[in-house]
Amino acid sequence: MKGRICFSVTNDLNYDQRMIRICTSLAKQGYEVLLVGRQKQNSPPLAKHPFKQKRLRCWFQSGAAFYIEYNVRLFLFLLWVPVDIYCAIDLDTILPNLLASKLRSKARVYDAHEYFTEVPEVVRRPSIQQIWTRIGNWAIPQFRYCYTVGDALAKIMSKKYGPTFQVIRNVPVRSQNLIEQPPTSTFTLLYQGVLNEGRGLEVLIRAMKALPEVELWLAGEGDLSQVLRGLTTDLQLHQQVKFMGYLDPEELRKLTPQAHLGLNLLENTGLSYYYSLANKTFDYIQAGLPSLQMDFPEYRALQEKYEVFHLLKNLSVPSVVEAINKIRSSPDHLSTLKTNCQKASLALNWEKEEKKLWQFYAQIAY
Repeated sequence: MKGRICFSVTNDLNYDQRMIRICTSLAKQGYEVLLVGRQKQNSPPLAKHPFKQKRLRCWFQSGAAFYIEYNVRLFLFLLWVPVDIYCAIDLDTILPNLLASKLRSKARVYDAHEYFTEVPEVVRRPSIQQIWTRIGNWAIPQFRYCYTVGDALAKIMSKKYGPTFQVIRNVPVRSQNLIEQPPTSTFTLLYQGVLNEGRGLEVLIRAMKALPEVELWLAGEGDLSQVLRGLTTDLQLHQQVKFMGYLDPEELRKLTPQAHLGLNLLENTGLSYYYSLANKTFDYIQAGLPSLQMDFPEYRALQEKYEVFHLLKNLSVPSVVEAINKIRSSPDHLSTLKTNCQKASLALNWEKEEKKLWQFYAQIAY
């Protein structure tokens, strides 16, 4: 055994594909891995993986009360778990990991999935943003080992907090044996991921009113689930907008190639989204699915190298409608994008990226 690593998140584990990949890869390398998350009221049974999993039950399910309770419960759990390396995933688990690692004189790692203080839900609440900013400014500089999902965020965070952030991208496992599903007869758009603020989902649903021959699949749930369902009802779009709910990774992998165009329409409401490199972007590429992405730095860089997207300069109902109609009316261009996705998938896959993960953890002294 190389060592014992404990990762902490605030989700219920089953749908966190990034953490499943990371934990599986490290377990394969000989580490003893534990992934800790939360037990929700409707959490399904844990899927089996080659690493250990633990869910913590909380009385509160959302808001400040949840974060306070979960952090206390997590801290008490981490104090007693057999571990050599603590890894905090984002700021909402950083304090328990920092304090437990200090008290037990253990190594600690910070994995930034996003620019936490700049996500829309935090940016629009200045008092909450100030709290998380203070936590980040105090805690992150005390982590010697850090990594994040893209080059842009790595540069920003290294400059802001001090430690050097390495890059481990959130790319999917190579779909070597995937039997490609033929797209549906109706031109179909696919959004996969959480249904949260800042994802352009309200704009997207309103755009469907001007796209009567197009269908939209929303694979996921989130804070806006009921709002988006209500908007769909108000606009009488039940025949066009399909809510697929939570899908496990295998179900999602089979569904994705059946669409014609993937979607990642982030609003420029915070630096986290502007400098993001979403996992769904790579999932679309791996499935051979062209996608509509925002013209933000990381997506522009990928487009210049691989030509797998159609980039959208501004997010509005007219611009979304125009872009989708343009793509629909250019089958040759869509076919070229699909071919480019298949070529890019050979380079943008977890089998290549996990080698950087192994090198990162091999450097940690414990």
